[in-house]
Amino acid sequence: MKTMIAVFIGLLMATFVGASVIEGDDLATLRHFALNGEPEPPVMSKTINNDRIPARSYPMQPPVIPHKIDNYQVDLNVNKCMACHARSRVEETQARMISVTHYMDRDGNFLAELSPRRYFCQQCHVVQTDAKPLVGSTFTDLDTLLDEEK
Repeated sequence: MKTMIAVFIGLLMATFVGASVIEGDDLATLRHFALNGEPEPPVMSKTINNDRIPARSYPMQPPVIPHKIDNYQVDLNVNKCMACHARSRVEETQARMISVTHYMDRDGNFLAELSPRRYFCQQCHVVQTDAKPLVGSTFTDLDTLLDEEK
């Protein structure tokens, strides 16, 4: 054990002795501000609240939330989303019912209640915002590709 500790300390010292200090602007970084500076935070995007659901960008994409959900309580005791989107409430609220897959367990068995693995809606579903894309995309959906081949 003492030998292993001695070898470890020797390697550690050799690392620090052979290390060189990088000074000035020689270090490549993605940081756009000085380490000791305080950057200006980006402006928060506004939630789009028009109740229109955009087309999905890829197969099996979870739909986005087409309305504000500020102060919605979703915890172990309450799921505010289910006040409108539960099977028993859609006729009254005219909201879309959640998918039947949300009532299935991991083995594909149907449950009487919402599956615990689908309980926290915002794990998959996000609110629409007016945010500009961070990166460009050349994504083309399958239907468009099939139409181009004709």
